[in-house]
Amino acid sequence: MTDYNLENSCLEQEKCSDLKKLISEIPPDNSLYDMSEILKAISDPLRLKIIYLLKNEELCGCHIDSALDKPQSTISHHLTILKKSNLVNWRKEGKWTFFSLINPELIDQIENIAKIKEE
Repeated sequence: MTDYNLENSCLEQEKCSDLKKLISEIPPDNSLYDMSEILKAISDPLRLKIIYLLKNEELCGCHIDSALDKPQSTISHHLTILKKSNLVNWRKEGKWTFFSLINPELIDQIENIAKIKEE
């Protein structure tokens, strides 16, 4: 993380100590990067629809294609993004691939974030 130079700032010494404490509580850059990747992954409406479909059960990719009436290649692209962000599990069974949420509470967490806007 960047080492901030507060000595040349306009802050009073007491405020400077408070700010240093706040700065020390910022997660490391790699953690912030991981968080931003997750937020980017869930920021797409189609990916949110996929997450909602997977809320209660594991589904085959072909069922997701059919439910959302989108081409297989489009769904595959979005599932890859969700997999890379560690939001979705997958397993092969013969020629079929099944998907499920790693964290079933993901939708509740997303909805809690969205409620901030409503308040």
